[in-house]
Formats: sequence, C-alpha cells, structure tokens
Amino acid sequence: MHSSFLLFLVCAGANAFVMHCNKVNQKNSAVIMEGANVSVGSSESVDYRGAKGVIFDIDGTLADSWKLGYDATNVVLEKSGIQPISEDVYHDGCRYTTPERLARHVGLMPDDPDFETMGNKLGEEFDEFYVALVSEKTAGFYEGISEIISNLPKDVKLGALTNACVAYAHAVLKVNSVGGDYSRFGSVQGADSVPRPKPYPDGLLAVCKELGLSPENCVYVGDSPSDGEAADRAGMPSIGVLWGSNSKEKLQKAPFALLCENVEELASILPASVKV
Repeated sequence: MHSSFLLFLVCAGANAFVMHCNKVNQKNSAVIMEGANVSVGSSESVDYRGAKGVIFDIDGTLADSWKLGYDATNVVLEKSGIQPISEDVYHDGCRYTTPERLARHVGLMPDDPDFETMGNKLGEEFDEFYVALVSEKTAGFYEGISEIISNLPKDVKLGALTNACVAYAHAVLKVNSVGGDYSRFGSVQGADSVPRPKPYPDGLLAVCKELGLSPENCVYVGDSPSDGEAADRAGMPSIGVLWGSNSKEKLQKAPFALLCENVEELASILPASVKV
C-alpha cells in the first residue's frame, strides 16, 4: 500500500496539490497507513511534486545540531549561576523561540514580570556563542539532505525558516553548501527577522513574499508541532519529519499532512526526487 500511495503522489497532477491546499487546515486527523511509515494528516491527496517552492526548518530538519544547541544552552545557564538542564528538557523547549526557551529553563513563565527581560538577555548571550560555533561538525546536515536539495529542480524555489536567530540559519546553510546550494535559498528568515515567530504564520508568509509564491503553492518541512501549526495558519501544506527533537506522538497531534520516518521517505515525496 505504501508503494502504491507514493506512485499516486508521483503521477498526480499539480491540480491535486492546489485542491488539497483548500483543506489543509483540517487538524488532528492523522492516520497511519497500514504497513507504511508515512502518516497522512488529511484524506485529500497532495501532489508535493507539483510544489513550486519548498521551505525548510533548520534544526532537527536539515541540520543534526541538537548537541550544539544543548551544550550552548548549558554554557549560558551555568555562566548565570543556573543549574544545567537535561537533554529531555532541552528537546521539549525547542518548540519555543530562544529567549522564551531560556526564560523557561530558568524557571520563569510568561506571566512573570522578568520573563521577557531575562529571556532577551540570555538569548543574546546564547546567539553570540551559538552562531560562532557553527561548523559542519556541530551543525552538519543529516545524511541525504544535501542530495535532496541538490536534486530539487532548478525551477523550484527554496526558502528556510527557523525559530533561532536568522544569523544562525545563514551560518548553517553556508557551512553545508554543496555546489552552490546556499545561493538557491531565495529567502532565509529567523525569529528575529519577522514580526512573530512560529507557530504564527508571519515567517512563512515573509518567505513566500520574497520567493514571489503563494503559500498554497509551497510546502513547509519541519520537525516541531509549531512548524505544522505555522504552516496550517499560513494555508500551506506541511511535512513533519521524525528525526528531530519531537516524537511521533507529538507530531501526530499537529496539523501536518504527512509524517516521514526518514530522509529517504522525504526524498520520495519532494519534487523530482523519485526517478521514474
């Protein structure tokens, strides 16, 4: 059933992609296909291969960078005399922007008067330290990701959106650039370059505007529930990947249209990545 479904995705026309976009806001209806690893978030068929633009999240989607973020977080916390956090706490906090995540790590909540001030202070320290440490070793792409990017047709526009700072996104894309892949990203946005971060749609809408595309003609690929929520609010189909910071159970509750277990499955869905 899995192979026949993917064959349908390959053969379906771009019209199916547009038709689905009108239904993309159907939430919490994920169904696991019997005998398959791909989860479907809507009964409508989506021809992702008809997408005119592909927008990627960075951490946990393109880059295997969680250890860099985790270590940098604990360095910043310890400098402020705060106990280090566990890996599980770090992964759970990755759904938030850096300032909000760090404020929560020190025990503050949004209704605390010092929440924003402390978060911004720690966030600035973190960003300065974090961006400086970006390298292929600390923030390298997952195996197979570079090939996916290189194999996308030249007429498919690429964008990136992260809830980290935009300087970090540029740094990661540059150190992983193969054959000029970095220059293919026509729009790169971060939490500090748009009015509101994910799960708000502002970042995705800004990327679409720079790419000259409508949201329904793009697809967003991410590893966090906030990625699916942002795409849903923007009216954009989305794919959730399960090799990042969040479990399948968490992503099944988010409004992703598909969940991919591994890079190979993602490659089989995006434009021109299946050889027929």
